[in-house]
Amino acid sequence: MSGIEDVKEHMQVVDAEGTPVGKVDGIEGDRIKLTKDSSSAGIGSHEGHHHYLPTGLVAGVEGDTVRLSARLDALEAIFESEEGGEAI
Repeated sequence: MSGIEDVKEHMQVVDAEGTPVGKVDGIEGDRIKLTKDSSSAGIGSHEGHHHYLPTGLVAGVEGDTVRLSARLDALEAIFESEEGGEAI
């Protein structure tokens, strides 16, 4: 397994159980920016803009997949939107 330095644009992001979370749009500081269309992956009701996750949640990178250390239901409480950084 690899670390955050191996996270690249368009990689699939999955939760700790392998459930799709979205796709990487990029890394901004200490956050992973997900693509705008990642909202359709069950992230929340705020479609049409970017969501962010702390890079500290990355458990590893395997091939073209970023695996997180938390489940999707726990992630929903800490997703941040591009509008002020509040959780969605």
